Amino acid sequence: MTAPLLSGHDHVAALLEALPHLDVDLVDGWGRRLAPVLLGGGRLLVAGNGGSAAQAQHLTAELVGRYRDDRPALSALSLHAETSSLTAIANDYGWDEGFARQVRAHGRPGDVLLVLSTSGFSGNVLAALQAGREAGLTTWAMTGAGPNPAAERADEALVVTAASTATVQEVHQVAVHLLCAAVDLAVEAATAAPADPAELTAVT
Repeated sequence: MTAPLLSGHDHVAALLEALPHLDVDLVDGWGRRLAPVLLGGGRLLVAGNGGSAAQAQHLTAELVGRYRDDRPALSALSLHAETSSLTAIANDYGWDEGFARQVRAHGRPGDVLLVLSTSGFSGNVLAALQAGREAGLTTWAMTGAGPNPAAERADEALVVTAASTATVQEVHQVAVHLLCAAVDLAVEAATAAPADPAELTAVT
């Protein structure tokens, strides 16, 4: 059954109810683990449909460009944004292969695949997760309420329980920004200039 359309106040109330349950520690951990992958020449592949596709592209733009402070460019691809590849693959192999074939083309062992799906049931997202696991990628999912196949097939999942798709997407957007911040903090720590040895000398 479709959830009722919420008024403005009810919409905000639903978001405020869901946000405290966001697993910040999980997302921070993802960022700390993703940073060395990207700094080491690895790649983040991100996939989603509709609003989730927009969030996927938001994430990759922040990583390739910058989230806030200047830092090295990081390799991240939104698979839906490769429109010629996506439509050619869908036309030749079927819609469910649209992301999966790109994962097999671009993913390398040790890379990370992140999928976003408010339902957790999208066929092309599930096929991408399968392709990622077979190719040796670490697989993460941001989904709506569980249990759902995407959360179960991913190595790790951020599951947002909310009645409204809009609320799930809004919590996912917060998680995207938390992930960007966590990556940047980890990159900053990893690339910080070593301290001057003179500064480490004990004062006597």
